[in-house]
Amino acid sequence: MSDRLDVVGAELDFTHLDYAASAPCVRAAADAVRDLLPYYGSVHRGAGLRSQRSTLAYEQARETVAEFVGARDGDEVIFTRNTTDALNLLARALPEDTTTIVFDGEHHANLLPWPSPVRLPVTADPVQTLRETLSRVRGQVLVAVTGASNVTGEIWPVHDIAALTHAYGGRVLIDAAQLAPHAPVSLADFDYVAFSGHKLYAPFGAGVLAGRRDWLDAAEPYLRGGGASLSVGDAAGDVVWATGPARHEGGTPNLVGAVALAAVCEALLQADRAALDEHEQSLLAALPEGVTVFGGTRPRVGIVSYAVPDPVTVANRLGREHGIGVRAGMFCAHPLVRRLSGTAAECGTGGLLRVSFGLGTTHDDIDRLLTTFDALGVTV
Repeated sequence: MSDRLDVVGAELDFTHLDYAASAPCVRAAADAVRDLLPYYGSVHRGAGLRSQRSTLAYEQARETVAEFVGARDGDEVIFTRNTTDALNLLARALPEDTTTIVFDGEHHANLLPWPSPVRLPVTADPVQTLRETLSRVRGQVLVAVTGASNVTGEIWPVHDIAALTHAYGGRVLIDAAQLAPHAPVSLADFDYVAFSGHKLYAPFGAGVLAGRRDWLDAAEPYLRGGGASLSVGDAAGDVVWATGPARHEGGTPNLVGAVALAAVCEALLQADRAALDEHEQSLLAALPEGVTVFGGTRPRVGIVSYAVPDPVTVANRLGREHGIGVRAGMFCAHPLVRRLSGTAAECGTGGLLRVSFGLGTTHDDIDRLLTTFDALGVTV
């Protein structure tokens, strides 16, 4: 993914290999926003042409996203700001006394929102680790697990995790922030899914929580205000709250973000995902393997991290001197990165060097990175 820019006084092509943080905007999203803006108006709040057209666009976006995630009857699609926001929303909606189970290899967005979670170590067999825990837990359970690691790119055995959890009567949430841009995700196998537009080529501030409506309709509104309330009486607390997505989408919604995100979902629904995956796997095959949790036995999306000396300096030199954008540090997954890097470094002082890619990445981009590694004396 190349653009022109000035690097240390010379004009170079810029190669973006930091998709896992934020992916570039694809034409489908940009065109959808361009087409929408002349008709932009309030959503659900007006009788005029712009309001009616905007409301239609917003609800059509919801329907497209529902199709993208394979929503079932009884599922809701709620627009949020990002994956972090979506996971915090569900954490606030958990029934009382629900036990949440997470693995310590998660992104902080899936480690921190849950009230007193049971945190399991990442092992070579996470399904067995989970089985031992589920056999001891009583009552309602939610297992919250990543679809693909934002550190190693490994795709977790989420279908096996879901089948096991369901066998014990629990529910499963998939953090699909890194999985959805690379592979289909379906609620046919899970109870909830969350992802971000800015990682799915639609960087306009929208995310999604989709899944079963019963917990969400029973929970207190996530954002109290206009749109979330059906009626407000004269006395304090005299409020009738909405059900459905409106209950948790208080305030003026992010119409632009929702429409852009839906446009990418629609484009991916029409795309040959198998061919896209084949290309991505060929790019992965051209790179050294990098650190892993499962020892290279799991399939991987376009994310590879390396344990190199002083990764922050390497990343800075790649960007400033050679026009290659990667990321170094802890990737908001401190427990996992500390384990994989063998260091107690904190964010900004150590960690790993991460290369991530997706639509638009070419073999020339990978060749350029590897050539530059050699020029800098970086061994991966």
